[in-house]
Amino acid sequence: MEQLKYTHVDLVIPVYKPDKKLYQLLIRMEKQTIKPKNIFILQTVTDIDIKEEFEIPNDYSIDTQIFYVDKDDFDHGGTRRFGASLSSNADILMFMTQDAIPVDEELIEKLIEPYQDSLVSATYARQLANSKADIIECYTRNFNYPKESRTKSIKDIETLGIKAFFCSNVCATYRRDIYEKLGGFVERTIFNEDMIMAHAMIHAGYKIAYQAKAKVIHSHVYSYLQQFSRNFDLGVSHRQYANVFLSVSSESEGIRLVKSTLQYLVDNNEYLLIPDLIISSGMKYLGYKLGVNYNKLPKDFVIHCTMNKGYWKNGVK
Repeated sequence: MEQLKYTHVDLVIPVYKPDKKLYQLLIRMEKQTIKPKNIFILQTVTDIDIKEEFEIPNDYSIDTQIFYVDKDDFDHGGTRRFGASLSSNADILMFMTQDAIPVDEELIEKLIEPYQDSLVSATYARQLANSKADIIECYTRNFNYPKESRTKSIKDIETLGIKAFFCSNVCATYRRDIYEKLGGFVERTIFNEDMIMAHAMIHAGYKIAYQAKAKVIHSHVYSYLQQFSRNFDLGVSHRQYANVFLSVSSESEGIRLVKSTLQYLVDNNEYLLIPDLIISSGMKYLGYKLGVNYNKLPKDFVIHCTMNKGYWKNGVK
């Protein structure tokens, strides 16, 4: 273990039609025990010539800049790659989404703790369900983001499968030197830029740390069709980066989640929620399987299925 020396953190936040959650995020960043030195907000707009202004809180103490991204040019990998390039000398690059709210004042402090191990190249936070989340969403968050921290390396691939590469830019940090050494986020991807980066880091001999003591509130209420589309895009990313995702077990993890959730509902006498679980799981699976085989589907059908229509602006890839 080496003495902790990473204190210059720059934060990148891609946003689209931001609401009060982004204000909450920024206000809580000001109260962190270790504050970002710079915050770069990448605001996606529908018309680059008519900027939808987001106002930074009055008298905000952290140097914060807003950069505008045309909606047609937004990319999960490329946009964050651009955000990383705006940071000139940070030790740690931090990424969050606009709806991830820090639970306490130690989010960044806890996220950088694992860097005491010189082989840790990325960390990510625990995500807790918000107050509006239903029982299934709460259980899913606890399943994917348990109370126990864990550091993953190449030796864990055999037992964890695809979960060895799991990392989430909802709230994650990366050692800048390793991030740049490995080429940064990919330029084009519909999804999973974080896991693609984590895959590269693990195969280069580094480690990914899940830090359960670093917590954000983040969850969604998706309709069945939104679940279908989100998992369609997940499948697309798995096909386009088959060397990352299709070379290890992935579907078995989804099956394990469904079985575990079903048992949880039975144990808690929540029988009326079982049909919802079955339908939502079926929509996710159907979306994923179609996404993995998107290259065999008519282009109009692909556009109809995807959640990220702008990604396909130049046709099906």
